[in-house]
Amino acid sequence: MPVIVDAAAPGFATTVEALRIRSWKLGRGQPHQVADLFTDAGFKVVVDDRADVHINSRDGRFYLGWLPSGRPGGTDEDWVTGEGWVIAVTGTAKVPGYRMSFGMEAPAEIISVVVAQILATSRLL
Repeated sequence: MPVIVDAAAPGFATTVEALRIRSWKLGRGQPHQVADLFTDAGFKVVVDDRADVHINSRDGRFYLGWLPSGRPGGTDEDWVTGEGWVIAVTGTAKVPGYRMSFGMEAPAEIISVVVAQILATSRLL
C-alpha cells in the first residue's frame, strides 16, 4: 500500500534549495591525471598494442590498468567488456588483497583521488 504524504499538513517542510537538481562530475576526463601520480622509480609503465596503459609497482603488488576501449572478453566473459580502470593490490599471507574496477566513463579525477590515497598509505619495508 503506498504511503501518501499531505504536503499541506503541519510538520512537512522543504525549501526550493533542497529540491534543486545537482550537477555531478561526468565524463572520462584526462587519464594523464592518474598516470602523472607515478613519477617514482618504484613503478613501471607499459603501453601495449591496444593503447592500454598498465602500471605496476616494482614489487609486483600494485597494478593499475587504463583500458580506454574496455577490456576484451569472450562470450563467457561479457562482464569485463565495460571495465575501463582496474586497480589491484596483492595481499600477504595474513591479509587478503583487493581489486576494484570502474567503467570506461569513470572520471579520471575520481580515479586519481582513489589511487593517490592508495599510494599515500603504502610504505617501503
